[in-house]
Amino acid sequence: MTGRGEPPEGTPEGLPSGGEDEYRSVVFDESFVRAARLQEFSAQERMGHHARAVRSRSAFSLRSGPKQAFVLVVLLLMAFGTAIYMGVRHPYVTPETPKAEPARMTVIPLAPQGAVQGGSAADLFARSPAAQFRIGAEGVNLPAVRRTDHFADSQVTTALTTAKDYIVESSLDPDVLIGGVVRPVRVLLAPDQFEQFDRSFDAPADDGRHAATGWLVRFDASKVTLADRVRVQGTLAYAEASAGVLEVVADHTFTYALRPAGAGTGAATGVSLFTVRRELHFRFDQEDLRQHRLELRIAYVQAGPQACSDDAAAVLRPLLAGKQATAQGPAGTDPYATGQATASLCGTLAASSQPSPAPRRS
Repeated sequence: MTGRGEPPEGTPEGLPSGGEDEYRSVVFDESFVRAARLQEFSAQERMGHHARAVRSRSAFSLRSGPKQAFVLVVLLLMAFGTAIYMGVRHPYVTPETPKAEPARMTVIPLAPQGAVQGGSAADLFARSPAAQFRIGAEGVNLPAVRRTDHFADSQVTTALTTAKDYIVESSLDPDVLIGGVVRPVRVLLAPDQFEQFDRSFDAPADDGRHAATGWLVRFDASKVTLADRVRVQGTLAYAEASAGVLEVVADHTFTYALRPAGAGTGAATGVSLFTVRRELHFRFDQEDLRQHRLELRIAYVQAGPQACSDDAAAVLRPLLAGKQATAQGPAGTDPYATGQATASLCGTLAASSQPSPAPRRS
């Protein structure tokens, strides 16, 4: 017999007629063959000794797509992590913020030409150039604010406000003026200037660097006391010094009503006026603005009436009502002497800066 025959029992139930079975519809395409776990060796490969007819395909080759994707994801994550690490700890050294320079300060006593006038505080103020001055912090006004090339208007406002705080604390706070307190002023300074500030109070000197009265207004509480509120007038101005530096210049005149210590607050007379002009130059960088602090660069102070012979580096020494400056000026300066130069300056207090003569009573 040749050809295919039907089984004796006939075509099995469920199979189509003609001997066709259900596997005839299956198509073994190329992708199916490649995905097979067992792959037949070629004829040449089977000629080898003890060669097997088939070989197992690597599991990696069956899933090469997912494996490669996984490896790619791992490499991307490693590259991303490396970029973050290098951004945090890169080999380039960030330039350090320049340290604050030492403040330069000059304190000039102004000696009166005659005896210091006395009277009541209200009467003296009314007859003095300070008659139109404002009282206390009201006299320290901020100018109109506009942004600069590298500083926003909010940063300029911060600089001016910090400068005002320094002026108020160092020139108007009674605890600073009479009580010997320094912390309200110190906390507004850049930390780089703390050492110079502290030395100025531990060992004050008229050397252009360590005058306590260059940092703030200070009187000897054993000699004088405040008799009234301080009168103030002045200006604040700002300018951009460089891309990272903003400078503020303050120029204010303060008039203090003083009486001898122990005279009592009820004394209506025996008061005299003492005038201090302070020109202060401040510097701000970005970190100073963020920390609400400043660097004092220059302090130029004129104060009187006081005698030229008195050392004004530690405290200001006002001449009170009825007192007169002696003719003795500063000690002679030897240009051949070595060491730190300590030459003093002194000026004469103009008569126009004093209260006008009181009207004569008939």
